[in-house]
Amino acid sequence: MSVPINIPKLGVSMTEGTLIEWLVNDGEAVAEGDPIYIVETDKVENEVNATASGTIRISGEPGETYQVGEAIGSIE
Repeated sequence: MSVPINIPKLGVSMTEGTLIEWLVNDGEAVAEGDPIYIVETDKVENEVNATASGTIRISGEPGETYQVGEAIGSIE
């Protein structure tokens, strides 16, 4: 089963976030809780952890801005 990797809502007023950097490579195995990417809001940068274990499939591009909840990849 594939688990989407979404831009999280990190603050009450957050509506979008910029994907700064992937901390893993496409096709890499990750464990639940591993840091997988960094997202920047208008206030802070945050590491986001994997919500499941599996293989990363990346679709989001670093430097691009995404809406909260938008999928930027998946864990298979």
